[in-house]
Amino acid sequence: MIRWTVILLVVALIAAVLGFGGIAASAAGLAKIVFYIAIVLFLLSLIAGRSKI
Repeated sequence: MIRWTVILLVVALIAAVLGFGGIAASAAGLAKIVFYIAIVLFLLSLIAGRSKI
């Protein structure tokens, strides 16, 4: 999941440098959403792993 976030951020940076503002904003927004999903899934797996001890 974090790999997708980094890929989308790189796409956003390249698009911003080339002047494609709409694509850059979309890619950055998607990267933010994927990052938050990854954090939530990490926390859920952390909680689930602790409850089995």
